Amino acid sequence: MGDRLRRVGIVGGVRTPFCRSNTFYADLSNLDLMTAALNGLVDKYGLRGQHIDEVVGGAVVSHSKDYNLAREAVLGTKLAPSTPGVTMQQACGTSLQAAAMIGAKIASGEIECGIAAGSDTTSDAPIVFSKKFSSRLVQLPQQKTAMDRVRVFKGFSPAELAPQPPNVAEPRTGLTMGQHCELMAREWKVGRAEQDRLAFESHRKGAEAYRTGYMDDLLVPTAGVFRDNNLREDISLDKLATLKTAFDKSDKGTLTAANSTPMTDGAATVLLASEEWAAARGLPIQSFLTYTQTSANNFVAGEGLLMAPTIAVAKMLRRAGLTLQDFDFYEIHEAFAAQVLATLKAWEDPAYNRTHLGRDVPLGPIDRAKLNVKGSSLAFGHPFAATGARVLGNLSKLLADNGGRGLISICTAGGMGVAAILESARQAEASAAA
Repeated sequence: MGDRLRRVGIVGGVRTPFCRSNTFYADLSNLDLMTAALNGLVDKYGLRGQHIDEVVGGAVVSHSKDYNLAREAVLGTKLAPSTPGVTMQQACGTSLQAAAMIGAKIASGEIECGIAAGSDTTSDAPIVFSKKFSSRLVQLPQQKTAMDRVRVFKGFSPAELAPQPPNVAEPRTGLTMGQHCELMAREWKVGRAEQDRLAFESHRKGAEAYRTGYMDDLLVPTAGVFRDNNLREDISLDKLATLKTAFDKSDKGTLTAANSTPMTDGAATVLLASEEWAAARGLPIQSFLTYTQTSANNFVAGEGLLMAPTIAVAKMLRRAGLTLQDFDFYEIHEAFAAQVLATLKAWEDPAYNRTHLGRDVPLGPIDRAKLNVKGSSLAFGHPFAATGARVLGNLSKLLADNGGRGLISICTAGGMGVAAILESARQAEASAAA
């Protein structure tokens, strides 16, 4: 390890188009999608046959066969087989956390380059048998005779064959993420109309990003798909207002299928590197990853399940010596419109800042014109582990095109949040000189 930390460059990102579950990617696995996204990155940056120091990534909804997902994906790509693959997972923050891990190793000099990746498909969700029937199957290979094998099934009931799909509820509370977010919306007085407005804006901005060609080099066509199939160009506030609520069916419910992200399949990747490695290959650096932060809260005791990013951002800004207003772009993952709006309200609330963020003065408001300017998860969809890399690749391109500084905030299951700061090359030079 050297005496001086190096700057961590982001060369750029590539992702598959995102598709609603059980549509165009219904027959693809996490491995298929991650491999496709990695190969797209390889082609974009001319990495065929090259050794990458680490590929780090994972999936949230995974099979036992995915136990070595990152390495198996590498072996299915055009990268050199000597490239290690490290499989990790932090719910919806997986691929942003992967980038943070890679960045720390680049900064310290341990590695020169790495790829952060995430893949998820709820179309291929693992569906298992009951614990009792699974135990019988595990015992079978240990039996020596046919009669021994028959005895394993003594007392068998057909009920044991009932499939058990993945549980979408939080294990500690028994509530789904949507139900938790309804509680947050109620606590922060986030209304249906403002949630629908945020969803409308996400689709409008996303559609414009496609129309202008902005998305062209961020996507690799996969399985005959060229664009996100959740995106709606014909969306209107009137149409959104007609939808029924999805999680709380009473007159108090505000979350709908439109102002919440759908179950989505897809994968995303981002290439990070030292300045020296990138320069040696003639690869321009789009931006620099300057800070990351992970936090968690006590949602089991009643704190908002998806409010931990407020804490992560506050800690990160303190370390960076920045205010919440010192940014040109804000990328706040839209798991639910209510989560984004509750986060913004919390940053402005004096009591919340004192009790949860340890601040006498609130972080304050942001300029909403700088928020998710090319659309976000409500428009594109949310394959859990892939979202961090999607956001990272998008913000990096924004900074390469426009300059400035950007902030990322991602909520995750389990009451956690992951945040990051990116700076354009010009901004990084100015920050270093300050």
